[in-house]
Amino acid sequence: MPMTSVNGTHRKVVWMAMVVPPYGTPKELRLTRQGSMIRQQIVNMRYRPEQKQETRRRIVRAASRRFRSHGGEGITIADFMRDLRLTHGGFYRHFASKQELYAEAIAEALRESEARLSQAAEAAPRGSELRVLIKTYLSLEHCRESGQGCLYAALASEIGRRPRAVRVAFETAFAQHMQNMARFLPGETAEERERNSVLLFSGMAGALNVARAVNDDRQRQRILDVSRDFYIKAFCR
Repeated sequence: MPMTSVNGTHRKVVWMAMVVPPYGTPKELRLTRQGSMIRQQIVNMRYRPEQKQETRRRIVRAASRRFRSHGGEGITIADFMRDLRLTHGGFYRHFASKQELYAEAIAEALRESEARLSQAAEAAPRGSELRVLIKTYLSLEHCRESGQGCLYAALASEIGRRPRAVRVAFETAFAQHMQNMARFLPGETAEERERNSVLLFSGMAGALNVARAVNDDRQRQRILDVSRDFYIKAFCR
């Protein structure tokens, strides 16, 4: 319906009738639909399956190091995800709970530790692999790097207080780790080598844990030195 207004002798007619479709012209509608399709494609690209897996691995690796360096009891999911520049809600697209992440972080920590020690041993001169492995484990560098170091020394006592599901995950990962590292240990049978692997790593983890606990640098170095010498004599032929 037209409306008129009068200004002096001039009359202006303002038409309020609808001159375009309610949601825009056909061209505008096509552009809107195209824009929506492009946005959806962008969303799909952002959340492709490969990227979701990459994000999950990133979370597990970061958690593995954070738990080893700070423990798991005082870390909230919100703070942890914020440090990774990820959303708190996004955590639950990957894990049902913090305990699930903790269990996966345990396995990741053992894989990382195994890779580090295996690399050092395999690069050693033939016949000195185990000696180099022990020296690497009981080194001052390893003692200082709790976030990237041995899981046993960092979290064994804490894991003992965790729910059963976490302890079961630890037991599984521990058994596999001992089996993998047994190839460097002496013994006439696989069972004997695996037994020696358990003895060696349990003992070295205790020594490393004590060395990390003391404040005096010379005392820390002494603990590492005497422990290294003992285990080399006990296990290296």
